Amino acid sequence: MDGAILGVAVVVIFVVIAVVLSGVKIVQPYEQAIYMRLGKFVRVLNQGLNIVCPLINQVVKLDLRTEVLDVPKQEVITKDNSPVAVDAVIYIKVTDPKNAFFEVTNYRLATVNLAQTTLRSIIGEMELDQILSSRERINVSLRDILDENTDKWGVKIEAVEIREVDPARKVKDSMEEQTSAERKRRAAILEADGQKRAAILEAEGKKKSMILEAEGQRLATILEGQGEAQKLRIMSVGAAAMDSKAMSVLSMQTLQEVGKGESTKFFFPMELTKLVEGVSDYVGTASKIPDRPVSSMEELEKAVGNPDDILGPIPTPEQIQEETSGVDREVKKDLEDVNEVLANKPKA
Repeated sequence: MDGAILGVAVVVIFVVIAVVLSGVKIVQPYEQAIYMRLGKFVRVLNQGLNIVCPLINQVVKLDLRTEVLDVPKQEVITKDNSPVAVDAVIYIKVTDPKNAFFEVTNYRLATVNLAQTTLRSIIGEMELDQILSSRERINVSLRDILDENTDKWGVKIEAVEIREVDPARKVKDSMEEQTSAERKRRAAILEADGQKRAAILEAEGKKKSMILEAEGQRLATILEGQGEAQKLRIMSVGAAAMDSKAMSVLSMQTLQEVGKGESTKFFFPMELTKLVEGVSDYVGTASKIPDRPVSSMEELEKAVGNPDDILGPIPTPEQIQEETSGVDREVKKDLEDVNEVLANKPKA
């Protein structure tokens, strides 16, 4: 009898403990719970220890952390009739546990299915080239559409990422052929452009060479003329200082040199009698000849004029260098203009 009573007591104790524990609910820091009693929503339980009515309660916990959902790969026909397989990943977060539980049966499955249909719709309105080059725009459009539709479920779409865009095998082969042809076309254009640039630079080099050669010849002619001018100037100064006696001596020396030759005929650019008269005057048997040489540059300039006015100015080495530098600057500017035209030429 005592054993039966003890067994009943133990059972009662266990039942009491179970009843008490059924009224104690612990919610984790990253969760919220929906508390229902006898089929009626009571309230949302926050994190920590919560006491509810035992036995007749129902508590459903919802995770508030960001979840990653995989959108299965599906084949979509693009706007330009190119079959392409595409899949994505979605990052979602429950913001309203009450709506996430009462407004939709399974918010995860509903979000994935909605993402599939929305992705198919967006891809179908775009051409293949746009899809491959505009993934970021697709991600933003898909996120905005999904976030708007899932807001009533208490679910926020944080991000959507297109994971893979895989065109069909035939489409890939066509794209590779197109890419190869485009690369060959660009290589041909670059080669032609390089040849054109080389021809232009070669022509400019020849032009510069011809200009420098012509400029050198011009400067050589100028220097040669200036040397002749200086020679004439020196001769004029020396001749002005000679008197008639010196001229007679030079004439006699010239006759002596002519007589040494083997020729029997001689041509003189003056009358021989004039030469003889000069010699006679020198020895004092003819008329008097003034015997006063030019003694100063003032008398020379009065007699023949200013040598600088007659022969013209002689450029200094600095002036000649400045002219050559001016030609170099013009040639350099021409080359810069050609390079600028080539740089600004629109690319094919």
